[in-house]
Amino acid sequence: MALEPRLAALVGTWRGAGKGSYPTIADFAYTDELTFTDIGKPFLHFVERTWIDGEPRHTETGYWRMPTPDTVEVVIAIPTGQAERGSGTCRLEADGVLVLEIDSSVQYTPTAKQVDRIVRTLHVDGDRMHHEMFMEAVGQGLTLHLVSDLTR
Repeated sequence: MALEPRLAALVGTWRGAGKGSYPTIADFAYTDELTFTDIGKPFLHFVERTWIDGEPRHTETGYWRMPTPDTVEVVIAIPTGQAERGSGTCRLEADGVLVLEIDSSVQYTPTAKQVDRIVRTLHVDGDRMHHEMFMEAVGQGLTLHLVSDLTR
C-alpha cells in the first residue's frame, strides 16, 4: 500500500524560526526542525527537534498516517514522559495549500509534567510550512504554545 499523496507532501526536513509562550513560562525564540520520512509503508516516520541559541532543547518522534483520504492520525512519543495520540483532518484548500489539523489526548508517566491535550495545525504551501501547536497542561486551558515558519 502506497503513501497517500497528500501525506507524501510532508516528506523532507523542514527548518526555521519559532516562537514559544505559555502562561507558566517566559516567552522564548527557538529553531524548529520537523523531519518526515517515507519508509515505504502507508505512514510517515516523524521527528521534531528544537534548539535555543544552538543548544538542543526538545525532541519527539512518532508516526503520521492517513487511514482514510481525509483523516490523519498521529502517535508521538515525548522523552519527558508524555505520549500523544490523536486524529484530525487533512484537506487541500482551493489555493493549493495543504492543511492538517490534529487534536490529541496525552498520556503521561507518573513523574512527567501533566499535559492533557495537544492540537497541531500545519499549513503546507510548496516548500513552506506554518506550524502551530496549542497545549492544555498544568491546569491551563488550551493555549497557543508554539508557532514556527519552516522551509524544506
